[in-house]
Amino acid sequence: MPQSVPLSVPVIGSEVRLIAFDADDTLWDCQSHFEKVERRLCEVLESWCGAEEAAAALFDTERSNMQQLGYGSKAFTISLMETALRKSRHQLSPAVLAELVGMGKALGDMPATPLPGVLSTLQQLHQLWVKQCNRQMVVFTKGELLEQEHKLERSGLKPLFTDSFVVSNKDEDAYRLLCHRLRVEPGQLLMVGNSFKSDVAPALNIGAYAAHIPYHVVWQLECSEEFDHPRLLRLNAFSDLLIHLSPLL
Repeated sequence: MPQSVPLSVPVIGSEVRLIAFDADDTLWDCQSHFEKVERRLCEVLESWCGAEEAAAALFDTERSNMQQLGYGSKAFTISLMETALRKSRHQLSPAVLAELVGMGKALGDMPATPLPGVLSTLQQLHQLWVKQCNRQMVVFTKGELLEQEHKLERSGLKPLFTDSFVVSNKDEDAYRLLCHRLRVEPGQLLMVGNSFKSDVAPALNIGAYAAHIPYHVVWQLECSEEFDHPRLLRLNAFSDLLIHLSPLL
C-alpha cells in the first residue's frame, strides 16, 4: 500500500476515527435506473410534449413533492404518475399507466452491484481500519428506510460496515446527529460520497473532512456549486481513498 500522499492534495488528519459512506451512486449505481424510467415517460408523452418538456415537468413535480414525500422510488413513482397524467391531460391508456407503475415499482428491486473498486477497497478498509485500528466505518445515506436497507443487503457489503444510518435528508444537523450518535467530534469524521450538495458541503460546514468521488450521472436536485476546501479530497476513483488513508493505517 502507498506510504505517502502527494503534497498538492489535502492530508486526512490523524484525528479521524469515523469514515461514513454515501450509498447510491457511491457504492452502487442508482441514478441511471431512474433515468431509464424517465426516458420511457418522455416516449409515452411524445404525443403531447417534447422530451425536454416532459423531463422538466417531472423534475418540477419531484421538487414540489420533496418536502412531503422525500426521496426514493416510491416518491419518484408518485411524481412520475402525476406528471404522466397532467401532461397527457389524463388521456394515457390504462396499459401505459400500468407499465409506468410497474417500472417505478421495479426501482425498489434495482441491482445493487458494487461499483468498480468498491468491494476490494472496503474489504481492505474493514481489515485495516475496523479490525486492526478499532475504528468505525458506516453507511450514511438518505432515502426511504426499507429501500436503502434492502439495497445494502443485496449489495453484499453490509458485513463490511460497523453500522448503517438512513436519514430523510443529509443536512448539517443530520451530520451533527451522526457524530453525536457515534460519539465523535465533527473533526473526527470523513464523509465519502458522489454528491457535492449532500455528501461534501454539509460535512465540511460542520468541520468534518470530505472525499468527493463524482459519478457520471447526477440527479438535478443534487447539482450544486462546488468549491475548494483544505479538508476536501477530490478523487477520480473509489480505490484512490486507500492512498489518502494509508498514513493512518
